[in-house]
Amino acid sequence: MCGIVGYIGTRAATEILMEGLRKLEYRGYDSAGIATVLEGDLHCLRAKGKLQNLQDKVDGFDNPARLGIGHTRWATHGKPEEYNAHPHRDTHGRVAVVQNGIIENYRELRASLTAQGHEFVSDTDTEVVPHLVSAYLDQLGQTPDTYQGRSRLLEATRLACQDLQGAFALAIISADFPDELVVVRQQAPLVIGFGQGEFFCASDTPAIVPYTRAVLPLENGELASLTPLGVEVYNFAGERQRKHPITLNWNPIMVEKQGFKHFMLKEIYEQPGVVRTALETYIDSGWTADQASQSPVRLELPADLLDGLEHVQIVACGTSWHAGLVGKYLIEQLAGLPTLVQYASEFRYSPTPLIANTLTIGVTQSGETADTLAALEMEQERRAAHADDRYGPRLLGITNRPESSLARLVPHIIDTHAGIEIGVAATKTFTAQVMAFYFLALELAYRRQSLTPPAIETILNQLHQLPAYIEQVLESQERYIEELAHDFNDTQDFIYLGRGINFPIALEGALKLKEISYIHAEGYPAGEMKHGPIALLDAKVPVVAIAMPGSVYDKVLSNAQEAKARDAQLIGVVPMDDDHAADIFDRLLPVPPVDELLSPIVAVIPLQLLAYHIAARRGLDVDQPRNLAKSVTVE
Repeated sequence: MCGIVGYIGTRAATEILMEGLRKLEYRGYDSAGIATVLEGDLHCLRAKGKLQNLQDKVDGFDNPARLGIGHTRWATHGKPEEYNAHPHRDTHGRVAVVQNGIIENYRELRASLTAQGHEFVSDTDTEVVPHLVSAYLDQLGQTPDTYQGRSRLLEATRLACQDLQGAFALAIISADFPDELVVVRQQAPLVIGFGQGEFFCASDTPAIVPYTRAVLPLENGELASLTPLGVEVYNFAGERQRKHPITLNWNPIMVEKQGFKHFMLKEIYEQPGVVRTALETYIDSGWTADQASQSPVRLELPADLLDGLEHVQIVACGTSWHAGLVGKYLIEQLAGLPTLVQYASEFRYSPTPLIANTLTIGVTQSGETADTLAALEMEQERRAAHADDRYGPRLLGITNRPESSLARLVPHIIDTHAGIEIGVAATKTFTAQVMAFYFLALELAYRRQSLTPPAIETILNQLHQLPAYIEQVLESQERYIEELAHDFNDTQDFIYLGRGINFPIALEGALKLKEISYIHAEGYPAGEMKHGPIALLDAKVPVVAIAMPGSVYDKVLSNAQEAKARDAQLIGVVPMDDDHAADIFDRLLPVPPVDELLSPIVAVIPLQLLAYHIAARRGLDVDQPRNLAKSVTVE
């Protein structure tokens, strides 16, 4: 969740570190700091709060150092105060470390190091790392200069890592090693960037792409030495690893606001393009029911992954979990496969009993969500250990980051092709994940022959209309929703209602609102209103109901009437030109009338805009809401 950036090369490190930290602000943070090595000394600057507070300190310090590390901290151990901010140093101020993750055995290590004379000044778990590295440097002494080819700093770090328990990514520098940057990965993401005579490290690629698109993601249990001469990668056993960089297929302009006030609004407006890209990538545009000898879906997934399935389970967190709920509906209704959606954080500690011929799908936009990765790894291990092949692992990932840990953990992924998403509140990546489930459900339906070719063709034709429908909502609704947001300056509670395939959209609408506006909001199945939540309703609690044409349309309208009878202000996401709905709801958020099966994609758009404009109207930090991080890489 924290942001790490590091640099070694020929340019001024401070400027590169600060710019890298700006690119990582979206991950969420409460303090920041940098450390550099210059003329045999280690210089460290830290500040609580926004990055500008650190920049103010940097502006007053002339520092042409060519080696440094930087960090944005999201507090886990210790309050968000400057003394807890990274980088952390050893007692002598010669070693500096930044970390993403949690050192689980830091208390024992701290007690042992304190007994040896080390002095601690923070409340963090991270501070044990520079002290450990310093202690091993002392043990190694001044000779030899290398240990089976490994530098002393790398060797001291390797030995320290063997003492650490938990999930962590580290970047380490020392005043005594002015030409070396050491990085470590263990269950937390870290990537190395390759430039011309310079090298970078970061916890996410946006910090690197302004300088290079050649990157090397480290694997778990690996550490690397970055020097002006190159990069050497080893495993924790000290064995040299032969690795090759990959090339990212996106450029820096993708992470700019391009005239929008916030990244979130820009990303909402990118959704028509995201859906078009998904359709162009995964659907054969020339397919017709008359030419149904092969599937219209081009997921390129092998038969042994999808054929003979009896069950599907989906593990995810947050917004990705909501996408999974839509996916459950699609897979069950189109392909006839029983499907279970689990919070990854719960699944890893209380997994379901093994069911034969099960496809396990992990959904994470970043591909780095710790709970989802851990759940998939556990499922892979427990199924691989089963003697009966019917229980063997069938794993699939859905992600927006094909270079991520998820893609290296599972054998097959569906790349959602949404482009980098900076706003913490997911918008376009949610839509892209839902599209991935449409494609998967149709592929399964084709293989299982649970839908006729004409029925599949009808759905495909409707899917191709979605980009234009999203554009229509954006063009017709945003100004009205911006004005509507003025009515909720003092609102403290919201209720969202949906049924069937749009119940997950009610959950997602409520999540978007509370994430960025800090208004308490809850989503409920509309039919459950009378079973308790209706007690919350009065004139101060607005109710947003999703009432799209289909099997539950009349039921949702009846549930909305129940809320209206309790004086709640009713806001309806309804089909355009629906006179019946106009008589019931106080405010309408009309969307194009689409088939119920396709309605989540258009219904979620006005809810995203409503959350955005309420938060923006309140003057809140829409892109970096408090206490949240884009990629939750710790448990």
